[in-house]
Amino acid sequence: MTDSRAQGLEVFREMMPGLIPDGVTSLRDGGVAGELGDLTIDHVFGALWTRPGLDRRSRSLVTLGALIALRATEELRYHFPIALRNGLTQEEVDEVIYHSAGYAGYPAAATARGVAREVLSPS
Repeated sequence: MTDSRAQGLEVFREMMPGLIPDGVTSLRDGGVAGELGDLTIDHVFGALWTRPGLDRRSRSLVTLGALIALRATEELRYHFPIALRNGLTQEEVDEVIYHSAGYAGYPAAATARGVAREVLSPS
């Protein structure tokens, strides 16, 4: 296992507990683009989230802004809870959505609000 894979798995497991069981070292499957999971672990979580210069809280702010602008609803389902685990408050998440409306548009912010309400609202 490469260093970036090991670091990526560690970061991923810390931010999204339980999604990758202990002992699993590859997300590769036999389907279309079957290496995408491994590339994500190696690059996004192993290389980008571990860089110096920004703490995880700051990276979560940047990530939420980008995902809101892209209307990446599936990724937002994971990253809203990650942002709270990384130290953002609910009020700060709200403010990211509000602020994004001015730059990414109200439809993108409304889409993000819908996802946040699904995944962050108490059951």
